[in-house]
Amino acid sequence: MKNTKQFKIIMAMGLISLALFSFLKPTASEPYEIGDQINDFTLSNIDGSAVSLSDYNNQKGVILIFTCNTCPYAVAYEDRIIALHKNYENAGYPVLAINPNDPAAQPGDSMDEMKKRAKEKGFDFAYLQDKGQQIYPLFGATKTPHVFLLNNENGSFILEYIGAIDDNYKDATKVEQLFLEDAIKALQNGKEIELKETKAIGCSIKSV
Repeated sequence: MKNTKQFKIIMAMGLISLALFSFLKPTASEPYEIGDQINDFTLSNIDGSAVSLSDYNNQKGVILIFTCNTCPYAVAYEDRIIALHKNYENAGYPVLAINPNDPAAQPGDSMDEMKKRAKEKGFDFAYLQDKGQQIYPLFGATKTPHVFLLNNENGSFILEYIGAIDDNYKDATKVEQLFLEDAIKALQNGKEIELKETKAIGCSIKSV
């Protein structure tokens, strides 16, 4: 009888623990979600320097974009990404571009090719290589391009928007919804972002 009673107590405690666990925040192995604090990371830039997210602590936020050289969708957005950096860097929201593709699977996305493309297009923002593909899974990025808007709250970067830059990758002149810019402007005005997540349209991230 004593053993039966102890077993019931152990089972009850286990069920309580399981119920409590279901309400806890997802584990670190799960992708970031809106409202999460982003951990610092360091990757290699096209100029040979090591760039960390913490290097942007003096900014109001960061427009983090997973993009690449080879995807037609990413190429279609290059001029718009350049314009975003030009328009919002001085306002405290610079672009930080990361190439998540494994060059073994996509040779056109090697560091040498990244350097060439950046020079051709005149990128004046950091363009980092996710060597070993360690960073993009943390964000749950699946496409190029895939946008993650971070807001700096007292030295901590908080994820505020995930998804697409706008609603028309084919033609910038026919864009009707500026998802990313609307989110940035909401942060600038201290307002709630109305649309915090949209579907990223682009090529799948390439791995071996």
